[in-house]
Amino acid sequence: MEKEQTNLEQAIKNTVEENLKAETDNSLSEKNIKTEKNSNNQNNNIRKNVKQQKKYPLTQQNKKVDPKNFVWFKDLNKAFDENEKIHQSRLTCFNKIDSNAKGWVKFTPLGGLDEIGGNCAVLETENSAIIIDCGMSFPNEDMHGVDILIPDFSYLREIRHKIKGLIITHGHEDHIGAVPYLFKEMQFPIYGTSLPLAMIENKFKEHKLLQYRSYFRSVKKRTPIQIGDFKIEWIHMTHSIIDASSLAIQTPIGTIIHTGDFKIDHTPIDGYAPDLHRLAYYGEKGVLALFSDSTNSYKPGVTPSESVVGKTFEDLFMKTKGRVIMSTFSSNIHRVYQAIATGIKFGRKVCIIGRSMEQNLNVAMDLGYIKLPRDIFIDPYEIGKYQDEEILIITTGSQGESMSALYRMAIDEHRHVKIKEGDQIIISAKAIPGNEPTVSQLINFLMKKGAKVAYQDFSEIHVSGHASQEEQKLMLRLTKPKYFFPVHGEYNHLMKHRETALSVGTPEENIFIMEDGEQWEITPKRVRKVKNVPTGKIYIDNQINEQIENDVVIDRQKLANEGIIMIVAQVDKKNKKLIARPRVTTYGIIADKDDKAFAKEMEDLLINYIDHAKDYVYEKNRIFENELRNVIRKHVFRKTKKYPTIVPVVYFM
Repeated sequence: MEKEQTNLEQAIKNTVEENLKAETDNSLSEKNIKTEKNSNNQNNNIRKNVKQQKKYPLTQQNKKVDPKNFVWFKDLNKAFDENEKIHQSRLTCFNKIDSNAKGWVKFTPLGGLDEIGGNCAVLETENSAIIIDCGMSFPNEDMHGVDILIPDFSYLREIRHKIKGLIITHGHEDHIGAVPYLFKEMQFPIYGTSLPLAMIENKFKEHKLLQYRSYFRSVKKRTPIQIGDFKIEWIHMTHSIIDASSLAIQTPIGTIIHTGDFKIDHTPIDGYAPDLHRLAYYGEKGVLALFSDSTNSYKPGVTPSESVVGKTFEDLFMKTKGRVIMSTFSSNIHRVYQAIATGIKFGRKVCIIGRSMEQNLNVAMDLGYIKLPRDIFIDPYEIGKYQDEEILIITTGSQGESMSALYRMAIDEHRHVKIKEGDQIIISAKAIPGNEPTVSQLINFLMKKGAKVAYQDFSEIHVSGHASQEEQKLMLRLTKPKYFFPVHGEYNHLMKHRETALSVGTPEENIFIMEDGEQWEITPKRVRKVKNVPTGKIYIDNQINEQIENDVVIDRQKLANEGIIMIVAQVDKKNKKLIARPRVTTYGIIADKDDKAFAKEMEDLLINYIDHAKDYVYEKNRIFENELRNVIRKHVFRKTKKYPTIVPVVYFM
């Protein structure tokens, strides 16, 4: 009984403790909920205060105060507005141009648009005109027997009376290659820096035009000169040739910048970086229009420096135990210089092979553009006197030209050098669009001879001389033109350059895409296309330096595509019958094994024609031949679906 009483008391005690604990827990829970609620309210108040502080940073006696009423805020706001105006002003410096200036300038591209090469353009006012460059381009594969193409000079003949000079930006063939052909028709002063003029002089020697050297006008960079209505300054620019220039052309209505071919190379071989300061100077004064190189419009980033090629040369020379034969463009003097300097470093004698390569290197050395010891050079006939590891040959032929020195070496037709196993060939150039098949064929020939060929194995065996997208942007930012005209490139290159200009804020309505022959009139207030002038290409046989007439090239194309049939026959005019079997010759129509059968077919056709010919066709040989030509043409087309050239020769007896 006593034990049960004790258990009951213990149970009551436990129950009381549990209830007290539960009440305590509930109290704490309610307190936590309240605390959490208060905390949330406090956080909400903080957020509300932060928002209010953003709108009203200061408070005074719990009253909201607008900061615009404070002097310090007004000063900041004023400074912000002034800086905004400064930004707008510096980005639109073209507004400094007198918009009320009277007159116009017209720009007419005669070559270089919708193509790579053949650069030539005319800039004119009412009384004066200048030609900017006069270059050549390469023919298509169906232009048989054509070596180069030059612009059509018809419009230049039309305005010849007001042309004040030819302005040269640099010495590449696609900018000076057509100058001798222009000077055979008309002459006026040629303005340029020393190297381009010296290269033109070499061309004049070939064309027997040395009497026109008196028209050369050597210019100094950063020194504007007056030429007709234009004041022109040559601005130093980096490219894949020495002594390239951009042009600042001051006209009666504003300044025009023409970049020529360019890239922004901060570490050029000669140390002469592009004169960006001068471009910026004109940009600050106000540029009416910019004409800028579009060749590399698809390449992002920046174009590598010419100096990176030297490291690749060193790596190749170090691994080569035999002869090194390097080919590049003959005008790329700094590339040639780097190869020679590397050759000297590895104890090699240097042999220059290729007339244009030798001429350009001599000119550069004579004028002081590069400095090399003369005793490291040897003549081609001396190559055999040295070990293979002592020889470096610099030559032309990087484009696979059939008459070039490297090509003739590859097919064993060169007098002094034949490619052999162990030779290291370096083709330090990129194939010009359209030349890819010929370059590939050249590489095949070289490899079949056992030579090792370095072409595209190394990313830095060749670097472009043209600006990539970031450099194009820099040019636009430096010059800040009102109007922008992409030039130098195919149509898709121009359109891509247009996109780049849009990305840096050039208004869409101020960008103009041109085509060869279109004439554009520029004023401070507007730009418009006014007309089309005659344009096109003139075919040149470079072996004899003479023009090939259009109909000759068309005939060659037709012969290559359709073939030829020649028929010689004797006809008894009185009795209207064939005297003997005709002589039938074909080329490009049928296989040789079918010649006899085809000749019999033509004989039967001729007999049938004679039997049914009307009397008037016997009046003259020409009438008879023309009618016979039509009959044969129809017959051959039904059989071959071709329209060959048909040459009937009929003798009446």
